[in-house]
Amino acid sequence: MAHFAQINSDNVVTQVIVVSNDDCGGGTYPASDAVGAAFCNNLLGGTWKQTSYNNNFRKRYAGIGYTFNGALDAFVAPKPYPSWTLNEDTADWEAPVERPEEGMWTWNEATQEWDEVATPGA
Repeated sequence: MAHFAQINSDNVVTQVIVVSNDDCGGGTYPASDAVGAAFCNNLLGGTWKQTSYNNNFRKRYAGIGYTFNGALDAFVAPKPYPSWTLNEDTADWEAPVERPEEGMWTWNEATQEWDEVATPGA
């Protein structure tokens, strides 16, 4: 089975569907991308990009609300906080301050710091 994400004119994913490998020419990515995208377009209309359920290509599996970044050939999750920047090597959002390794932490946008999360019983 192959997975395809429909993207709108802003490159935002609006839906993700499963397509038979036979409808993708029986090949594997990247050859299956154009064939499968054409199949999806003929069936449902719109613009389609193949996505990998196992994150083998395009960095991660597409989700509704993700953006397809053509320059990176990657699906990018929604930006979690205004201060975070996109790492173009990983297509992941990164905080302006590195998260501490030990413990559980949550980002505090107001202070631009990581706040430690209290764990029950600790």
